[in-house]
Amino acid sequence: MEKTTLLNLLESYQTPFDEERFFRQLTLDFIRENDHFWQRSNLVGHLTGSAWVLNPARDAALLIHHRALDKWFQPGGHADAEDDTLEETARREAREECGLGDLHRWSDGIFDLDIHIIPAKKDIPQHLHYDIRFAFVVETDTLHADFSEVHGAQWVPLAELTHQPNIQQAIRRMALKSC
Repeated sequence: MEKTTLLNLLESYQTPFDEERFFRQLTLDFIRENDHFWQRSNLVGHLTGSAWVLNPARDAALLIHHRALDKWFQPGGHADAEDDTLEETARREAREECGLGDLHRWSDGIFDLDIHIIPAKKDIPQHLHYDIRFAFVVETDTLHADFSEVHGAQWVPLAELTHQPNIQQAIRRMALKSC
């Protein structure tokens, strides 16, 4: 993964959300200070790629139920060796987790940024995921989820994501950006 290209992408990213501006600066600093910024072997943290996927009508977003964390999130995950960019990571994860193959970019560049703590398990200490998210729209909303990776997958109306009090702030923020 090319460091300079990613730094340029992040430096050009603009957001009206204070929280994201803070995440942007922390992510830039992390990348500058770490040569292995995207590799799981970096036990302090690493970059991940996620896909914010809208249905054809663009009125619902795809969420998956994460097995290990027991929460609903957008599809996404760790970069693999064959991923040249985090956008490729996001696309691959959406294909693997939900069987989506017809992903089309909905917005240019980065769509959203988030940093979250991943709890310790077995031989892996607690660490941070610096999540870079890209927005896509699909031609068909038929899902073929791989339930070995996720507990479930569903389309959730954007209106529900922007108004329910128990929705995670990052999911609400992406839903607001989509309306």
